[in-house]
Amino acid sequence: MRVLVSTDIEGVAGVVHHQQTRAGNPEYERARMLMTQEANAAIAGAFDGGATEVLVNDSHGDFRNMPAELLDPRARTVLGKPRYLSMMAGVEEGVTAVCMVGYHSRAQGRGILAHTINSFAFARIFFNDMEMGEAGIYGALAGEHGATVVMASGDDVFIEEHRPLFPQAVFVQTKRATGQTSGVSLSPAASCAAIRAGVAQALEGHRAPRPFVLEGPVKVRLQTQTPALADLFCQWPSLERVAGDELAFDASTVGDAVRMLNCLSAMSALLR
Repeated sequence: MRVLVSTDIEGVAGVVHHQQTRAGNPEYERARMLMTQEANAAIAGAFDGGATEVLVNDSHGDFRNMPAELLDPRARTVLGKPRYLSMMAGVEEGVTAVCMVGYHSRAQGRGILAHTINSFAFARIFFNDMEMGEAGIYGALAGEHGATVVMASGDDVFIEEHRPLFPQAVFVQTKRATGQTSGVSLSPAASCAAIRAGVAQALEGHRAPRPFVLEGPVKVRLQTQTPALADLFCQWPSLERVAGDELAFDASTVGDAVRMLNCLSAMSALLR
């Protein structure tokens, strides 16, 4: 059984502020160690649960946060960008089960550090009229490759939002949100123990439930943070302006939709 562990940082125990997620300050240096520890807990849990191979995807920011030498050597590591499958890179290698570690609430949600892909550019994202966060988008991308999200960790708001999409997954709550930049967290040690146990539980005797699949074509509607961003994005001839701060486009697959969204995210740097 081949397993992919996709690891973000905002849902990690002990992480509650933007400074902890951005390189160049001591708070980030501490937070990325916590991220690495939770990734290692998930890797260990995967092998406890019967995995024969584990890939761990560094899925935050520039995708090169976790020091490779500190990750469990039994796993292979997916690092760096750009890459077509982004937070789900590695799923194309015959993966059947996906674990999402350190994930967070969608943009405009009430969870800690809630956002979707790019907090500067994207206010809300809908796929086929379903409001989506990163976990939903990349869970659907996994499903397109035949893989199922079997475990996910993050705060209580993240879990509440995503349990309907992944009803058979094991969810591990690392903290309780009390605001955008505040919460009540497990200790790092307790969080790692819970993640390891949760992954093992999800994989033991694993009979993959049906993946979360969105049938194409996928109708994407994007609300931007400002009309100026919609002005910029609609330079793409295939994008339709539907409101001052909204645009829409059709994608033949979830993978194509993800690639377009990541291109728009990169474009947004022109207006920073």
